[in-house]
Amino acid sequence: MVHATQGPAPYRIDIVAGGHALVADEGPKLGGQDAGPGPFDLVVSGLAACTLITLRMYAERKGWGEVKVYGRLRHRMEGGQHLIDRQLEVSGAPDAAAVQRLREIAERTPVTLALKAGFTISTELTQTADAGSAT
Repeated sequence: MVHATQGPAPYRIDIVAGGHALVADEGPKLGGQDAGPGPFDLVVSGLAACTLITLRMYAERKGWGEVKVYGRLRHRMEGGQHLIDRQLEVSGAPDAAAVQRLREIAERTPVTLALKAGFTISTELTQTADAGSAT
């Protein structure tokens, strides 16, 4: 469960996700104070985390020793379409076949599949005297 409340600055959002405190904000160009990552940076961060965790789990299950994966991900818009560029670097893989297998696994991580398929989002909006009091 994720709980979010508006923070003290115009676009700052204080988030509690799984008991962990996070802050999201827009950059100064959009009127924020850059107190935290923007919304799309948070989405891409989730993809990065899922990718690296999944690849590490896979390498551990295969007994490949100390396989390290580094990722650089970027969200961009092109022709009205949201695109994510994901660059991965791996070290410690036993051979080229293992690297190819990791590439295949990266395309099938849970968050990768969810983002590629899209989400169905249902929204319920209620009015309260104090937003956040219903949490």
